[in-house]
Order: sequence, then C-alpha cells, then structure tokens
Amino acid sequence: PEVKDVSIAIVHEYSDTYNTHDWNAYIINEKSVDLEMVIVVTKGYSEDKETATFRKKIEVLPAKSFAKTEMLLEDVLSINNVFNLTFFQNNSLFEKSFEFRKNSINEMALQKIPLMNIKGVLRS
Repeated sequence: PEVKDVSIAIVHEYSDTYNTHDWNAYIINEKSVDLEMVIVVTKGYSEDKETATFRKKIEVLPAKSFAKTEMLLEDVLSINNVFNLTFFQNNSLFEKSFEFRKNSINEMALQKIPLMNIKGVLRS
C-alpha cells in the first residue's frame, strides 16, 4: 500500500546537553491512527564514501505525533542520505524510502514542519 501522511524531517535545533546546534532526524506521523513496529534504516553515500547503516525501532508511534530517530553529523550533510521506513498500520505492512540529496540539508532549505512547530527540511 502507498504510504501517506508520514514524513521524515531533518531539523536544526539547540542541544542543551552539549550547548551546540545539531541536525536531528524525526519521523512524523500525521495519520489519525498509530503506527506499530516502526523501523527506520538510514545510510549515507556518495561515489567514494559510505556511512555505517543505522537502525532505529519504535514500538508505537502514536497518531499525530513525532519521534527523534538520530542526530546527523555535519560531515554527512555533504553526501546523500536515505531513510528507509517500514511499519505496520492496521495489520498491513508499509514501506517507503525518503532521500535527502547531498547538500540539500541546509539553512536555506528550511520550511515549517507539520506537528512540530519548528523549521526543518522535509521529505514526504
């Protein structure tokens, strides 16, 4: 089935822990139903570079909510970053891939992110 009303956002936000501004990835569920067994698999790549694969599992992502999946280091913003998402909704399996092309995550690309009341770079 086609994935609708689920997005990946990369936001630039302040970290009180480290006193820095970090780029963080979030999954956003704009649906009116919960997502179950959510798995996000990310990888960065270019012609001559490749990052390690990162996996994040979320048991339940409630309706109309969002969850942080990872922090992105500045180094990976200059390469392509792919987020592969798999989840169950009403006992059906859904999959979708979201790609952030190299250098597309930057201050100039920021837009309002639904549900989060913050600006970031969004892929739907």
